[in-house]
Amino acid sequence: MLEYDFMVRALVGGTLVGATAPSLGLFLVLRRLSLIADTLSHVALMGVAIALITHAMPTVVSLAATTAGAVAIEQLRLRRLMPSDAAMAVFLYIALAVAVVIISMARGFNVGLFSFLFGSVLTITPLDIWLAAGLAVVVLGYITMFYSELSQSSFDTDLARTTGVPVNSTSIALAILTGAVITLSMRIVGVLLVGALIVIPVMISLRLARGLRTALLLAMGLGVTSVLIGLTIAFYADLAAGGAIVLTAGAMLLLSEVGSLAARRLFHAH
Repeated sequence: MLEYDFMVRALVGGTLVGATAPSLGLFLVLRRLSLIADTLSHVALMGVAIALITHAMPTVVSLAATTAGAVAIEQLRLRRLMPSDAAMAVFLYIALAVAVVIISMARGFNVGLFSFLFGSVLTITPLDIWLAAGLAVVVLGYITMFYSELSQSSFDTDLARTTGVPVNSTSIALAILTGAVITLSMRIVGVLLVGALIVIPVMISLRLARGLRTALLLAMGLGVTSVLIGLTIAFYADLAAGGAIVLTAGAMLLLSEVGSLAARRLFHAH
């Protein structure tokens, strides 16, 4: 597998995405904003559709779309102009409708759009790797610098505000970075599946870890593991990379739930 340059690029890019996506996902799940990953994925899909029909760069257009969508959703939510779930649902359906209309105008799916939807390791370029590496540095730097603010605002928004935490700017930055991760993960996982990589490793880590820092590191490790195993399975079984990665993460979640249930029953038995 490592004899092929495209697989080396996929493994390197996948490792970067597998670490950064759950690191942001932890704070999204704690805020009960798991749906925002799916919403921004559909906004990114709209950006891809616009880029393909206008012959622009899909990554640039999708990044602009997810940034605008993230800011708009957070403004509506933080100003309490609309309930969080309603704001995300509205953007999800509108973005999906725009994408469907544009795709129909372009006379259906083509190979380029299909690779963005479900991921294609063949389309990963060295530029994608460098962008993913740069984003990983920004994301991990942001989490390191604002870990306390992110933690406080994730557990109790009102208390965080009273203690001087800039809740609004912290939340908007978190949403924008999530949109950026989704955009740069499209080649590897696929825009329709990247939300699962943001959420599922976090669900496992919250089940197994004791503290927040441990949960953060465990989620990142599980994200990287699911990507590496999923890409390996996809290569040797000739499967879609994104689907293999998400199914691997799902299998890990199932094992953690079964293991946790068995441990509880064994504890009560004694």
